[in-house]
Amino acid sequence: MAKEDYYATLGVGRDAGPEDIKKSYRKLAVKYHPDKNPGDKQAEKKFQNLSEAYEVLKDDQKRAAYDRFGHAAFEQAAGAGGGPGGFGGDFASGFADIFDEMFGDFSGHRAQETAAAGKGADLRFNMEVSLEEAFEGKQADIRVPSSVACGDCKGTGSAAGASLTSCGTCGGHGRVRTQSGFFTVERTCPSCGGRGEVIKDPCRNCGGQGRVNKEKKLSVNIPEGVEDGTRIRLAGEGEAGLRGAPPGDLYIFLSLKAHRLFQRDGADIYCRVPISMTTAALGGAIEVPTVDGKLARVTLPAGTPTGHQLRLKNKGMTILRSGARGDMFVQAMVETPVNLTPRQKELLKEFDSESAAETHSPQAHGFFGKVRELWEDLKE
Repeated sequence: MAKEDYYATLGVGRDAGPEDIKKSYRKLAVKYHPDKNPGDKQAEKKFQNLSEAYEVLKDDQKRAAYDRFGHAAFEQAAGAGGGPGGFGGDFASGFADIFDEMFGDFSGHRAQETAAAGKGADLRFNMEVSLEEAFEGKQADIRVPSSVACGDCKGTGSAAGASLTSCGTCGGHGRVRTQSGFFTVERTCPSCGGRGEVIKDPCRNCGGQGRVNKEKKLSVNIPEGVEDGTRIRLAGEGEAGLRGAPPGDLYIFLSLKAHRLFQRDGADIYCRVPISMTTAALGGAIEVPTVDGKLARVTLPAGTPTGHQLRLKNKGMTILRSGARGDMFVQAMVETPVNLTPRQKELLKEFDSESAAETHSPQAHGFFGKVRELWEDLKE
C-alpha cells in the first residue's frame, strides 16, 4: 500500500512555511494522541504517521531530500529498527548516496579539499607611488613579512628521512563520518587535515608545519597608467602552505601620493598656473610643466579671465594597457599685483580714470548694474 504524502498527512501545502507545519502538527497531534483516544488503533496509527511526517518536514535538509526523492529517500530505513520517526544505522550508508547526488560526491573532491585545507593565506601589501611613477611605470623591490617552505624538511613537516604514518582517526581516508539523527555527515578529518597521514617524527626547524617565518624580497612591475586603488596579484607569493600545500597569493594595493602641481582625474591632468595681470590683459605665451617632465608652450589670448582653461591634447596620463594618453588642462589664475611702488600705483589710477567700465570690465559693470536695478525696484 502506497504511503500517504507527508504534506497531506499534516494537511498543509508544499509551499507551507515552518510555522504553518508546526501549527498544523500540534493541532492534529492533540486530536489523535493515544491518551485522548485509548484503544483506538486507527488514531494511534494516525498519530505515528503525523510524528513521522513532522520529523521530516520540520528539518530543512530532510525536507529537501523528501521534496526531491519522496519516500524513496527513506526507504532504506525500513526494518532498520528505528520505527516511525526514527531510523537505524543501516540507513546512513544508503542516504549518503542521495546526499552525494544532491550536493556532490564527497570522495571525488577529497584531493581538492585536502589541498585547500592547508593552503597558505593570501597576503596584502600596500604600496605608495608618485604620479610620475604611475605615468612612467617602474620596477620596484619590496620586502614582505611572510612564511616560506622549510628548507630542512623541504616543506613536508617531517624530519629528514622520517616516514609518515596512517592517521588513526580516519584510517587513512582523510574523512570522518558522524551520525546526526538518521543523517550521516562527512567532514575533513581534524587529526590529519584530510591528508590521511600524520607525521611520526616532526621537523625540529618548523615543528612539523612545513613552513617557517621569513621576509620575502620580491620585484614588482608597476605598469604605466596605474590608478589609485589598482590591485596587482602575484600568484603563489603569499604565505607558504601547510606541509606542502599550495601557497597563497600576494595582492599589492597601490595608492598615489598627492602632487605639488598636478591634480589627476582619470587619464586627465589639471594644473593651476598663476599669470600676471598684464599678461592676462595683453595676452602672451607662457611655459608650463607637464607630467612627463617636459615644458609645454601655451599661448594666452588677450583678456584671459581667471579660471579660464586651455586644453593640451595628449599631455595627460598614460592610459593603462594602452599607448594613448589623456589631456592636460591648464587653468589660468590671474594674480593681483602686490607691493606696488608709488609710481605703479599712480599709473594704475591713471588707467582706471581713463577706462570705461562697460568696455574694460564688462562683468563688474554688469553685476553692479543689476545691483542698482534691484535697489530701484525695492524703492518703488
